[in-house]
Amino acid sequence: MDRSAEFGRWKAQSLSKADLSRKGSVDEDAVEVVELLNSREEFFTTSSCAGRILLLDGSAEGSGVQKQHCCWLLVTHKPCARDDVMAALKGATSEAVLKFEPFILHVQCRTLQDAQTLAVRSTHGLEVPLTHKGKLMVTEEYIEFLLTIANQKMEENKRRIGRFYNCLQHAVKRETISNSHSKIKERNNPLCTHKNRQSQGKAQSPSTTEDNGRELEDGDGLEISAALFLGDD
Repeated sequence: MDRSAEFGRWKAQSLSKADLSRKGSVDEDAVEVVELLNSREEFFTTSSCAGRILLLDGSAEGSGVQKQHCCWLLVTHKPCARDDVMAALKGATSEAVLKFEPFILHVQCRTLQDAQTLAVRSTHGLEVPLTHKGKLMVTEEYIEFLLTIANQKMEENKRRIGRFYNCLQHAVKRETISNSHSKIKERNNPLCTHKNRQSQGKAQSPSTTEDNGRELEDGDGLEISAALFLGDD
């Protein structure tokens, strides 16, 4: 089967599956980005989160709190108040951690060139322990201070999603125009078509940053995981 056709079949199967996230649907602030990517034949999304503030209660054993092995005391995709956190902390029995996680998006890409369009990563997060063996280790004043920072990060995260969406629109539009011009050039120049065929399958280094990748750096503060589709041999 042709790789493009196989990618299209895989995309259709993935997007037809039920949303297994805790929320059961795409977060409101991520909808535009997700819909734009899924409207393109070279991309499809597998998971996303627009950004959230979490209060997790887990074991102190191991290298840290793992979300799959802990209790979710609080989760919100909006700014959070101190009273909400204090009420949720009443349910803590071990190591409660307050976290802010920025926009996360996982995307399957048809080719390496497509994946390079989405080269964005960041460290725009926050993670602070609040309890030990169920005992609160910080003051309410400090929790309020942490929430001020977390809420500021949430607002900045929302602005960065908007900037990323605008940059992505521009990048995929340029890519469409570029591909269109390449096809016209190939039809009018058989020698060019021969050279392009010779170059197929030659992968560039994943660390290479093209113009589109530089444009999307304006989305700093976002974590975009772009997986390359390899298909079956």
